[in-house]
Amino acid sequence: MGQRGEARRVQAHDGELGAAVARAQEGDESAFAVAYRLVQPGLLGYLRGLVGDDAEDVAADAWLEIARDLRRFKGDGAGFRGWTATIARHRALDHLRRQKVRPRPTALEQDVLDLPGPHSTHDQALETLSTEAALALVSGLPRDQAEAVLLRVVVGLDGPSAARVLGKRPGAVRTATHRGLKRLARQLGADVVTEDAPRTLGDST
Repeated sequence: MGQRGEARRVQAHDGELGAAVARAQEGDESAFAVAYRLVQPGLLGYLRGLVGDDAEDVAADAWLEIARDLRRFKGDGAGFRGWTATIARHRALDHLRRQKVRPRPTALEQDVLDLPGPHSTHDQALETLSTEAALALVSGLPRDQAEAVLLRVVVGLDGPSAARVLGKRPGAVRTATHRGLKRLARQLGADVVTEDAPRTLGDST
């Protein structure tokens, strides 16, 4: 499956996620497990982009906080993904401060790299990437661009939600995402990418 389909599939589960969260807030433990299953893959991919191999430990800390504060959450499935991403980001930044390092794009590890939306040259280019090639290219993005792409693509947030997570204006996040994708497209030689081009350059490993 192309990366575009992966991102759309994440968002397609928002209804199921919202219902699960509502039941979990009433004490349904199995519903919380459903919410975890729907959110954790994207959340873990985002954290890998921030803290690398420590992502699972940071995610565990984040989920403890999520579970503790669950009853305070108000919103739908998409809102829950944004809320959990905000918590995870705070835990990641705390982790990095303890290590006295700043977030680096060199740790990026993710499975999908395509921004949902109308076809454009740069997101067509991303659909030609294998996972290995994606990692190599995205690792070279400036941190603001890399994190914006992660939130939009891996976590599946829309622009305003990603902006709230990052504490920035939506326009700034749109610009960072666009610049990141444009840079990737330029590295891929996007001028030769068409609708009929192969969806991958090779098998992921």
